[in-house]
Amino acid sequence: MGATGSGKTTLVSLIPRLYDAPEGAVLVDGIPIRQIPLNVLREHIGFVSQETFLFSKTVRENIRFGAPDVSDSEVERAAEISNILPEIRGFPKAFDTMVGERGLTLSGGQKQRTAISRAVIRDPRILILDDALSSVDTDTEEKILTHLTQVMAGRTTLLISHRVSTIRNADEIVVLHDGGVVEQGTHEQLLRLNGYYAELYNKQLIEEELEKEA
Repeated sequence: MGATGSGKTTLVSLIPRLYDAPEGAVLVDGIPIRQIPLNVLREHIGFVSQETFLFSKTVRENIRFGAPDVSDSEVERAAEISNILPEIRGFPKAFDTMVGERGLTLSGGQKQRTAISRAVIRDPRILILDDALSSVDTDTEEKILTHLTQVMAGRTTLLISHRVSTIRNADEIVVLHDGGVVEQGTHEQLLRLNGYYAELYNKQLIEEELEKEA
């Protein structure tokens, strides 16, 4: 986690090799990443980027992209995990609703949740969510994270966020500031440090209280 521009996206983009790190700097299960064929590496990664891209196809086709042979029940399950299933069922044509160019017929939160469904349905070994919950409210975020807890079991999940609420239950939190790692540990360990992370956490608590009172 870290503020906008701290280097979060650049760091995680090294995993699917959108950028190349120096030789031997990034390992997957102890194997230097450049030794893994690129198609094999990316086949096992589900990546939801900050800039959500959807196709001018149906909601069902957008979720199935990259896993065309999955069943309708699997599509529904993926939509349930991302907490968008009730809204899709409320559309006039449900999963057969056409999505406009770049998802213009959907809200920002609906686009993000459709993209999460698309990543989850591929059952990737590595799941990367890059600020993928930034357009949803905190209640929806909590529901999605609860569903994702089951999905995260047995795989590596990287959550990138500027919100403490998104990442507070992570096994390891890496805090970035001005392009570098400034703190690292669990939520409790970082609060005890009383440093940059604790400062962000307290600031966000105050903002949430002010929102409730407004």
